[in-house]
Amino acid sequence: MLAKDGCRVREVECRSVLNKSGLADYAINCYAGCEHGCVYCYARFATRFSHPGEMWGSFVDVKVNAPLVLAREVKRRKVGRVFLSSVCDGWQPQEARYGLTRRCLETLLRYRYPVSILTKSALAGRDLDLLTFSKDDVEFGVTVTTLDEGLRQRIEPMASPSAERMALLQEVKRRGIKTYAFLGPVLPHLSDTAANLDSLLKVVKDIGVDYFYVDQLNQRFGVWQSLKNMLQNYAPELIDVYRKILFDQATRREYTEQLASSVNVLARRRELDGKMKLCF
Repeated sequence: MLAKDGCRVREVECRSVLNKSGLADYAINCYAGCEHGCVYCYARFATRFSHPGEMWGSFVDVKVNAPLVLAREVKRRKVGRVFLSSVCDGWQPQEARYGLTRRCLETLLRYRYPVSILTKSALAGRDLDLLTFSKDDVEFGVTVTTLDEGLRQRIEPMASPSAERMALLQEVKRRGIKTYAFLGPVLPHLSDTAANLDSLLKVVKDIGVDYFYVDQLNQRFGVWQSLKNMLQNYAPELIDVYRKILFDQATRREYTEQLASSVNVLARRRELDGKMKLCF
């Protein structure tokens, strides 16, 4: 089956959905693959064997029995924090049709599993009724890389516009739910300018998030080829620059130090350094 954007959608069944994770006690992914198609996405590794050679963003496996499997698992697993989602976006476009993440979220909150949400989709606003009712067990975050909509469309083609994500985060905050932001990955010479970083920090401060992360670009499975394809179309002069930053140890160390210094200065100016967590 093909989605409207040409993404191939396949219905599959899973044996387990509440899985151990390094991001929390557990993670739930109701989908394998992600329609958002972000050029820098690290989650590609999770489908390298099931979808060898396929372009990230061109396929989604829908775990149609995930809510039923979870309903069994929560009764026998030790209660712990659950991250939604670690190798896909739980609110990617197919969620509007299938509603699997919402059904899993209902089950988790019913059994008092604390939940950490991270998304790039305004669709998550559909579930604010659940989150507000159980807000003591929830923290909600959005990922934002840039407020430049032209750049956003190049690097996150099917994700919600950044302004919509921030508006959702503001509404979540207004409802008294713990909020956070994930700013990154910061892309060299595209989104690492002082103007872009400061604009992100200003919005974070205006919303009043409880904390936020800043991450740099990292080399993971399939990421370099994806970035190179994007740069060939939009900024071919940066291909060699990215290659050195990602693969030359001395260049990467120097760039990382400069980025950390810049981010720290900007955060202090905004009086946000106490809420910031650098991931590099």
